[in-house]
Amino acid sequence: MLTRIDHIGIACFDLDRTVEFYRATYGFEVFHSEVNEEQGVREAMLKINDTSDGGASYLQLLEPTREDSTVAKWLAKNGEGVHHIAFGTADVDAEAADIKEKGVRVLYEEPRRGSMGSRITFLHPKDCHGVLTELVTSAPVESSEH
Repeated sequence: MLTRIDHIGIACFDLDRTVEFYRATYGFEVFHSEVNEEQGVREAMLKINDTSDGGASYLQLLEPTREDSTVAKWLAKNGEGVHHIAFGTADVDAEAADIKEKGVRVLYEEPRRGSMGSRITFLHPKDCHGVLTELVTSAPVESSEH
């Protein structure tokens, strides 16, 4: 069962400048930042609010660290903007299997490591009305920015 909007992923050319925009304009602060070498991105998670299931909702700002990353390719084609939407679930494996049975393509055979130690997979945008959709099982959150 999907429990919340976990985050909205926003692709950007300059992470520091984009973080400053969201800080100055909306007052959002960086909750966590990291470089994900596997996905070729530097990212910042801006916490929007806590949720009733013990999770939270975030904006995830993504800057590519290499030209061959999927985010770099997406930026080259589309420019800055909303890259994907992510839904939280207690069990990404079970949720992905259930959605796959409904005819939606799941992009990873096995979930991968995502932000803040989460487990993630993606659903094909052509099967989701043009929206790249991520499923996320969050890891327990113990501290703020890393």
